[in-house]
Amino acid sequence: MSTDTDPIEQAKAAFFEGNALFEAGRLDEAMARYQTALTLVPGRPSVLANLGVTQCRLGRWTEAVHTLGQATRADPAHRDAWIALGLSHDALSNWADAAQALQQGVKLGASTALIQLSLASCLLRLDHADEALQALDQALVLDPTLAEAWSQRGSLLRDTGQYAEAARCFEQALAHGGDEELHRFYLASVKAGEAMPVQPPRAYVQALFNEYADDFQSHLIEHLKYQAHETLLAPLIKGGRRYPLVLDLGCGTGLCGQLIRAQADAVDGVDLAQAMVEQARASGAYRRVEQGDLLGFLQSQTDPADLVIAADVFIYVGALDAVFAAVHQRLRPGGRFAFSVELARGEPGLQLRPSLRYAHTPGYVEQLAQTHGFRLCQTWQAPLREDQQKPVMGLYALLEPV
Repeated sequence: MSTDTDPIEQAKAAFFEGNALFEAGRLDEAMARYQTALTLVPGRPSVLANLGVTQCRLGRWTEAVHTLGQATRADPAHRDAWIALGLSHDALSNWADAAQALQQGVKLGASTALIQLSLASCLLRLDHADEALQALDQALVLDPTLAEAWSQRGSLLRDTGQYAEAARCFEQALAHGGDEELHRFYLASVKAGEAMPVQPPRAYVQALFNEYADDFQSHLIEHLKYQAHETLLAPLIKGGRRYPLVLDLGCGTGLCGQLIRAQADAVDGVDLAQAMVEQARASGAYRRVEQGDLLGFLQSQTDPADLVIAADVFIYVGALDAVFAAVHQRLRPGGRFAFSVELARGEPGLQLRPSLRYAHTPGYVEQLAQTHGFRLCQTWQAPLREDQQKPVMGLYALLEPV
């Protein structure tokens, strides 16, 4: 009997050709051969698994989840299929499904440092801190030089108040090639005497808010009881004054713009995170919203502003000398500068906290105002938001150019 027309033999040939193409890095061609094999012998677990792994490697996450789901049902002991399924769910932000699949793959013996790191990341997303720490510890047993595992372990310990051990982790991340600027920033937040960066890494802030954007407004108001925008703008709104041009620095999703627009002819906003910019634009509260650094935004325009606002923004800026100078330059005579900072006490006037937010003392704000030609019209203290169900106190200020 000839094997040329035998579907099983043809499927085997296609399968082995696919394997060779996969090993050669020709993934699209490998995928096509696996699909040919499945057409000839539908449901074969080994072919489903290899096809799903290839789809995962190609970033075809939704297809991979479908294929690998079939593969793991057909062969529950196929560890590579479980791992690829977990990684595909991870890429689709299906954290619970991802963790479950990765854990199953690990139980079957597929344990590498990178797999444990991926598992830890999913568990952190699910707020399973103890399990995440175990996965990170296992990753570092398997590869003590894995900088990202040290970094995530440090961040987890920082969030639970274990600052000395967090500092050791960040030092290890630096020693093993972790991003210098980012980990110096992390280290300064938990280690006394460490040189404090006067600004956060731009990439850190950008990534933080791009990732946070979808749930930002609901999380901020419902869970963190955020009120800085209302507290800051209340006296301005009550005063009833009209502002031809308002600049909203770090506008986020547009909470301040929506409150002040009834008293403004135009509101322009800026935010570092593109995902935030898109939501602010969609709010309809702004004439225009730019994506970029607030200092560049202030310096790139020449239209005089009547009001500049910055609600709970300077916590991610740090040193404010350049900002005050740029605001003073943009404000017309009689204009106003309204902002909040996280309230700090003692010295120095600028402090980086373990939350990775900057705080500023009243003396720091007063000195900046005097140096850059502002008069303090009003300052008051009130909560900004909550952190672990405790109010975070802020200093609110209303300034005018002298």
